Amino acid sequence: MIAPPDRTPLPRTFFDRPVVQVAPDLLGRILVRTTPDGPIALRLTEVEAYDGPNDPGSHAYRGRTARNAVMFGPPGHVYVYFTYGMWHCMNLVCGPEGRASGVLLRAGEIVEGLEPARKRRLSARDDKELAKGPARLATALGVDRSFDGADACGAGETPLRMLTGTPVPSDQVRSGPRTGVAGEGGNGDLHPWRFWVAGDPTVSPYRAHVPRRRRS
Repeated sequence: MIAPPDRTPLPRTFFDRPVVQVAPDLLGRILVRTTPDGPIALRLTEVEAYDGPNDPGSHAYRGRTARNAVMFGPPGHVYVYFTYGMWHCMNLVCGPEGRASGVLLRAGEIVEGLEPARKRRLSARDDKELAKGPARLATALGVDRSFDGADACGAGETPLRMLTGTPVPSDQVRSGPRTGVAGEGGNGDLHPWRFWVAGDPTVSPYRAHVPRRRRS
């Protein structure tokens, strides 16, 4: 008999570690989003680590700004950014406080609250696609910039909370280059910091960075 996922909230100390340790350890964990239509629970299947000042792919590589301020801590909080003028992406901040690093939540499986997630993702061809990619994940959960700075380790009724879930065994975790990252940050030999559950159908396809063409 398979044991049900552990619903114990993850403590803040879980996130107060180097980001490349936290990222693969998030696979199999459960993110719960409280909504007026009921909770939506997502099992994480794909993530990417971003290591602040040591990482040219990180939003915090060149220092603190109004946009990335949440990345500087405390750990366990949510960093949400808006990209391409249309999509939101969600990250979990890792410690120690004052040193910006975070984990981008790239994909997951909706394990509770399918109906409210489906309403937000009408273009999904099936339930495996509801949160298959970082923008789709944020859309399915109804996460936007208003959640920037939310505490995923908070007590009581909170809009977002990370639960222990069922950690993925190390032999089922794969790693490789991050998706769509340019230059040195996209070098898989230097930064093999995309982690995913082997063979999981909700994992998004890898795409190398393609420079955007400017309109003439």
